[in-house]
Amino acid sequence: MSGPQCIAIDGPAGSGKSTIGEQLARRLGYLYVDTGAMYRAVAWLALHEGVDINDGSALSQLARRADIVINHPHISDGRQYTVTVNGQDVTWDIRRSDVTRAVSAVSSHPEVRKLLIEQQRMMARQGRVVMVGRDIGAVVLPDAELKIYLTASLAERARRRHTELVERYGPVHENVPPLEELIRDIERRDEIDHDNMQPAIDAIVIETDYLSVPQVMETIAPYVEDTV
Repeated sequence: MSGPQCIAIDGPAGSGKSTIGEQLARRLGYLYVDTGAMYRAVAWLALHEGVDINDGSALSQLARRADIVINHPHISDGRQYTVTVNGQDVTWDIRRSDVTRAVSAVSSHPEVRKLLIEQQRMMARQGRVVMVGRDIGAVVLPDAELKIYLTASLAERARRRHTELVERYGPVHENVPPLEELIRDIERRDEIDHDNMQPAIDAIVIETDYLSVPQVMETIAPYVEDTV
């Protein structure tokens, strides 16, 4: 499968966009860029250095000084990509529960968003990129040749996230909250991120509740081929 130079995939937490984005990028031989990982990296760095996650100015200064890099995975430990901050591999650190709780607050600051969006656009200009996030097609890359918006019900998204965490950490671990807590957390994130989660006007919207990953890939494939 060959495809367009830039593909934007959006959707709320747990909609399947990361899994689909990574598989599509691998199939096309593209770089997979999870923009959420960039916001998580800033959140991790803020927690690590004791910077107030509610202080947008301080966070933007922190992010501006940080060297955040997303690249192809260089370790076979289940990661979809490698994230480094100032040369330190934080790929798994940014998935900690405390970072998850902080990331919506961090990403809500306009100063932080503006800075990271500039970096994301620079990455996209290199071409052959599948970029995943909340507002890629509508805001970050409005000229992307293909825009996909994946969505699913709140209950299904929480179930998927819980399954993912159990598979990664085991059924009893501090990073695996109860399903009910995950539902509340995702609902809270949806409320915070609502304004940044609207699909682009020309996006292909796919409801994924009753679709397997291969079925979603099959649904997307004709659109990829049409943009060649």
